[in-house]
Amino acid sequence: MTARTTVERITDHPDAQDITLQGVLEAIADPVRRSIVRQIANAPGDMACGTFDISVTRSTGTHHFRVLRQSGIIRQYYAGTSKMNMLRRDDLDRAFPGLLDAIVEASDREAVRAAGARR
Repeated sequence: MTARTTVERITDHPDAQDITLQGVLEAIADPVRRSIVRQIANAPGDMACGTFDISVTRSTGTHHFRVLRQSGIIRQYYAGTSKMNMLRRDDLDRAFPGLLDAIVEASDREAVRAAGARR
């Protein structure tokens, strides 16, 4: 039995032309959401919801993924029973050239500083 990939089960992704700078900036203002974006950007492929290193409850994590999805930063789809996450890099780069790269680079620097502070 092979896993089926469907997009139809998640219907609240905005169309590319409806992604706004305000929505993207509000979504990434939260450090947990920036961490999610950073982890997807640095992963070799799409990531399942349960594989993220975030220190929030499952229901709070669900909220953060929904905010990222509804702002147009990520696209979610099911692969079998796993909810997968991918960045909408092409849509974001077309609408706001360089913004996603700047967000990921800044988030990487934040993560390094935070790791150094915990030592």
